[in-house]
Amino acid sequence: MIAIEISSFGPPDVLKPVERPKPEPGEGEVVIRVQAAGVARPDVMQRQGHYPPPPGASDIPGLEVAGTIDSVGPGVSEYKPGDAVCAILTGGGYAEFCAAPAVQVLPIPQGWSAIEAATVPENLFTVFDNLITRAGLQRGETVLIHGGTSGIGSTAIMLSRAWHANPIATAGSREKCKACLDLGAQEAIDYKESDFVAEVKRITNEHGVDVVVDLVGGAYLERNLDVLALEGRIAIVAVQGGRTAQLDIVKLMQKRGRIMSSTMRVRTAAQKGEVARRLREQVWPLLPAKNPIRPVIDSTFPLVDAAKAHARLESGGHVGKIVLVV
Repeated sequence: MIAIEISSFGPPDVLKPVERPKPEPGEGEVVIRVQAAGVARPDVMQRQGHYPPPPGASDIPGLEVAGTIDSVGPGVSEYKPGDAVCAILTGGGYAEFCAAPAVQVLPIPQGWSAIEAATVPENLFTVFDNLITRAGLQRGETVLIHGGTSGIGSTAIMLSRAWHANPIATAGSREKCKACLDLGAQEAIDYKESDFVAEVKRITNEHGVDVVVDLVGGAYLERNLDVLALEGRIAIVAVQGGRTAQLDIVKLMQKRGRIMSSTMRVRTAAQKGEVARRLREQVWPLLPAKNPIRPVIDSTFPLVDAAKAHARLESGGHVGKIVLVV
């Protein structure tokens, strides 16, 4: 099979098409004939040498795919060859075939294409787990979402709307702010033109936000605390702005706030399977209508042009998901 290999750590052009053996399903696994694979920020970090795969995982990048079941391993009864599915992976998605634990596999939502379904797994697993399960977003609450046009950000806006909450997004241009509003954001703040702390306080009449979904990390921690309402929660899902920061602990105590964070890739199959179960029960019934959660695709590239897809992601000009098509 054709797969995309990281020939050495470096810029996008280190991604090279190579021939690899087709995987065989193990106990509790399926092999998926990949039709589309999502491109995510962790893939870029792995290519740069900053996010190595966990022990035992494939060295091929790619954390989410959509396609059809090719074969099933011992102990798998829920799926059969030909079933249309999408899946979250620990690695191996940039290939014509990939293996995945069956518990991490979900049916392609009714009415969605494989390309559309490839936008779902990594984003929805991450956002649902952090925004709903961990931060406990409730109906009527206000949530601040940084990076509103990213895959994570756009999904967070739409999922917030599905939970009848009020999303406020930040983005780096007027065009991206408009895209956030089109996705369902109540307000969008151009962080290059305005101080998002002052803007959030104005929008919320000094109340602040109940939840922050943060992709920036260290550079934003203190400012996120400034906009947090009483009993507010900060969910950190990426550290694009740094791994460390100073924290005013007294301010956190006074607001009775909570800071939480998590990663998805290193979790066990059983742990990811529990997230999949909750998604199937609570989110999958909403997807056929494509409202308010819908596929947001920036661009598609052939699998062999993975380097171009990474260059597009790193340009910062994308809105929504970049997808590799097999």
